[in-house]
Amino acid sequence: MMAAPGTQADAAQCGNGPGGFETWKREFAAEAQGKGIGATALGALMQTNYASATIAADRGQHSFRLSLEAFMAKRGATTIVARGRSLKQSQAALFSSIQQRYGVPPGPLIAIWGMETGFGSQRGNQNMLSSIATLAYDCRRPEFFTDQLYAALKLIDRGSLSPSQRGSMHGEVGQTQFMPKNILAYGTGNLDVAANALTSTAAFLRAHGWRAGAGYQPGEPNFAAIEAWNAAQVYQKAIAIMGRQIDGQ
Repeated sequence: MMAAPGTQADAAQCGNGPGGFETWKREFAAEAQGKGIGATALGALMQTNYASATIAADRGQHSFRLSLEAFMAKRGATTIVARGRSLKQSQAALFSSIQQRYGVPPGPLIAIWGMETGFGSQRGNQNMLSSIATLAYDCRRPEFFTDQLYAALKLIDRGSLSPSQRGSMHGEVGQTQFMPKNILAYGTGNLDVAANALTSTAAFLRAHGWRAGAGYQPGEPNFAAIEAWNAAQVYQKAIAIMGRQIDGQ
């Protein structure tokens, strides 16, 4: 039987190398147009390039397999804590206002900020849309990144993100590295601005169950919100430890 229009047979097909990327873009753009994505975002999608560096990074995430001690050493936990304590003091008004509004203390926010971008110094230099489009095309995790790609296209249509936005290897952007779906849900303003990114991160944590005054170490109520931020157990535990040290506990 011939497939009816709009069925799975017409869906853009994933691939495992650059060869099919241009065909996939045309197929995906047709699907996206049918779902209401506008001309600006579709034009940006058609300008994307296959991001070989993103694929290489996606295949080589070895640090999450380290022991907790080795992971923290590799990520510079001692430096993050020391700098974090200083930033907690120098930006006390900002962190106080965030805690009053969202219930999230400075420690875990600062730990995430330091872990993700070295306090803004390493935000990535990849084209965000090319990275996400490549991962949506790639056969390893197309469903997850297709959702992220639709979110990115919506943000471009709205003017909230530029088609030339730079980010990290998987399309994360800003001071605390937000993916497009989380920008849609929790983003406040330009996330390359630290105050906006930290506020948005606190909004994410509260939306994932953070309760003011509760603990955030493993087994305590707020640890689940840290788990929602990043799925890697060594990352979660490192944030909890560094946050506690920054908060002076």
